[in-house]
Amino acid sequence: MSITLTDQDKSTLRTAAYGAVSLLAAADATGKPHKVATEGSVALVSATGLVGHVLAEKTRDITLDGKSVAAIADHVLPALTAAMGLLKKQDPAEADNFRSTVLVAVEAAARTHQGEPSPTLAEMIRKITAALDAA
Repeated sequence: MSITLTDQDKSTLRTAAYGAVSLLAAADATGKPHKVATEGSVALVSATGLVGHVLAEKTRDITLDGKSVAAIADHVLPALTAAMGLLKKQDPAEADNFRSTVLVAVEAAARTHQGEPSPTLAEMIRKITAALDAA
C-alpha cells in the first residue's frame, strides 16, 4: 500500500513524536531533561519505514510552544491522536510502526533514571499512550 502524506501530515507526525519526548523532558523533575531528550530523540531517528523517513527529515516545522508542561501537553497529546488517525486511514501497519516508535522513544527517555520512572513521568507516559490509542 502506498501512503501519500502532505507536508502538514509530516509536520503532525514530527510534532507528535518529538513532542512526546519534549513533554517527558519538561515533566522531568531530576534536573536532567537534556538526557531525557537525547535518549528519546536517538530512538526517534533510529525508526524505520515511512515513519523513520519522516522523522529523519531535517525541517523546522516542529512547533512546541508552551511555557508549562500543560501548554506543551495541550499541543502534543492531540497531535499524537491526529498522527495515529491519519496513518490508520492510509496504512494500519505504518500506524503500528508510529505507535511503537513513539513508545520506544518514551521508554528510552524514561530509562535515563535509575529504577522506575518517577510518578510524574509514569503519569505522562500513561497520557502519551492514551493519546496514541485514542484514534
